[in-house]
Amino acid sequence: EKGYETGEHAPGLKLGGCGAYRAAHHIIKTHAKVWHSYNNTWRREQRGMVGISLTSGWGEPVDPHSQTDRDAAERYIQFHLGWFANPIYRGDYPEVMKNYVGKKSAQQGLGTSRLPTFSVQEKTYIKGTSDFLGIGHFTTRYVLQKNFPFLQVSSYHTDHDLAELVDPNWPAPGPKWLYSVPWGFRRLLNFIKTQYGNPLIYVTENGMSETVQCPQLCDEWRIQYLKGYINEILKALNDGVNVKGYTAWSLLDKFEWNKGFSERFGLYHIDFKNKNKPRYPKASVDYYKKIISANGFPNPREVMS
Repeated sequence: EKGYETGEHAPGLKLGGCGAYRAAHHIIKTHAKVWHSYNNTWRREQRGMVGISLTSGWGEPVDPHSQTDRDAAERYIQFHLGWFANPIYRGDYPEVMKNYVGKKSAQQGLGTSRLPTFSVQEKTYIKGTSDFLGIGHFTTRYVLQKNFPFLQVSSYHTDHDLAELVDPNWPAPGPKWLYSVPWGFRRLLNFIKTQYGNPLIYVTENGMSETVQCPQLCDEWRIQYLKGYINEILKALNDGVNVKGYTAWSLLDKFEWNKGFSERFGLYHIDFKNKNKPRYPKASVDYYKKIISANGFPNPREVMS
């Protein structure tokens, strides 16, 4: 969406309400082709796995007793995660995406939906092309119904007819979009289990950034974030979700999309102004080391020998 519709990210194209859908359509078909290529040529010899990594927030209905809010939250997930996961695991775009984009396209007087369609052969070719699902997850939103007025130029953003809210009490030490809401991760993982047949999951991205630099490298908020989110993954494991591995995002401060070096996700602080780019461990490094060595939360009463 940011690359092909709003133009905020590379390649910076502003292709109305169809650019993001067309780009995604090609990504999904290309992914399937790579999976089949590996499956036919290398799998027997190498016994490797090919999957896809998808990033999604969790959408929670503002009022869980309101059907319209529950439907809006469902659309939030289907327009984010389901957009890519549904074709790969179930053979086609989510019905709600097809319905909403089709309806809005018809209102615009377009002969066909702005959401492309897969042929019967393509659906069969794409379905099942993932040996594991990589999940990037950072944050959660409350979601409610919001009808956008009829627009001659619709967009991915207005197609799902919803508004996103946050709880002002949620911790947000980093950028404005990243609130720490650990319980949303367990719900997302259980949604994946239910929707896609409990696939093998690797958490490929999960972390917190800071925009204000702490000179003492005292990122206590990152420690709390990691602790909260990893604990919710543990609960999801106990729910029967098939999570195989976890990767914190990220080892080092790095170049972050259009934010450049100003947004720091790293467990290690990088001095970008020094030509040698020295690295300094933040407080979260020691905490994460303990989690890795214990392969879980260390027992606070255990005496280290």
